[in-house]
Amino acid sequence: MKILVCGKGGSGKSTVTALLAKSVADKGCNVLVVDSDESNFGLHRQLGLELPDDFMNFLGGKKTLIEKMMAAMKSGEKTELFEENWSIADIPEPYVVTKGNISLVSVGKIHDFGEGCACPMGALARHFLKNIETGAKDFVFVDTEAGVEHFGRGVEEGCDLILMVLDPSYESIKLSEKVAELCDRAGKKLYFVFNKVNGDGRTAMLGAVEEERVLSIIPPNEELFQAGLEGREFEVILPEIEFIVSSLISGKAS
Repeated sequence: MKILVCGKGGSGKSTVTALLAKSVADKGCNVLVVDSDESNFGLHRQLGLELPDDFMNFLGGKKTLIEKMMAAMKSGEKTELFEENWSIADIPEPYVVTKGNISLVSVGKIHDFGEGCACPMGALARHFLKNIETGAKDFVFVDTEAGVEHFGRGVEEGCDLILMVLDPSYESIKLSEKVAELCDRAGKKLYFVFNKVNGDGRTAMLGAVEEERVLSIIPPNEELFQAGLEGREFEVILPEIEFIVSSLISGKAS
């Protein structure tokens, strides 16, 4: 199963992605985390991993990828970045790091001033996710950049399920309406995960979104906050995350 995690900036996409990945791996499944957020440099620390080399370098780097895409566009041909489908085990080093049942791939990061936009990274993420084949006990979690630009790039095409993380804010609620619209158009199943929500915020948010889409509500957690602030590996077990994982593994959330 390939699951894309999205939301507004600061909602906790990476936190939820890391917690889900670790929980699923602890259940004996193979997990691939795809970091497709070009401006996030902390997800690997939450997983207890080193940051791998940008996967974009496997294809010659951003400039080479842009040239290949432009050439295909001019000729009217379909861009093909992979000659054959891969399993998780086929991803070449040094573009993947692995610890236990968890592997991490970083599509690409912004490293230099004036290097250009992140559009090629979005295109590569889309092709990569469509190319990866998953087995019966394989899960892929995709941590996206903030907002909805990845929908415009079609990254969701290669995924089976969308999880949107909402924090208690007006921006999250309004963005959820757009994400629901886009998922419905794309024919993708969408669930909401409330993060850092309790008390009156819980009641207000449940009244502002389609409640049947709400999969779990995660309250604020001081231990998790401190680990994220210090860049430490997450060791926290949250019952709300365990519920999501149970739903994913059992197929109830599909």
